Amino acid sequence: MEKVNLAQKFSQFHDYYSPKIAGEINDTHLKLVKLKGEFVWHHHDIEDELFLVVKGTLRMMVFEDEKEREIRIEPGEFIIIPHGVEHKPIADDEVHLVLLEPKTTLNTGNVRNEKTVEELARI
Repeated sequence: MEKVNLAQKFSQFHDYYSPKIAGEINDTHLKLVKLKGEFVWHHHDIEDELFLVVKGTLRMMVFEDEKEREIRIEPGEFIIIPHGVEHKPIADDEVHLVLLEPKTTLNTGNVRNEKTVEELARI
């Protein structure tokens, strides 16, 4: 058991949309990721995801009931995206996030493209 300093961990990497495993809780990964720009619309068939904003403002686009809407998440706030919900994170400026999600979660969900990260690094 060791404590983790988030600022120190975030200083160890500079790439965007490439989650890093910072811890494990049962069948769940605690991941750190930096975002800048737009991601891709996607969903996860079986995994719910928690997005906790540490730094910056995250604009989470969601598509539900045939409507698109934006939810702004500020530092110290989080959102849980239920499985099956189409979503697209957007970071106008750099955003630091803590993600809590099942180990089976692929960052691009049902989409595979150049932003898909199959093997996550550990920090």
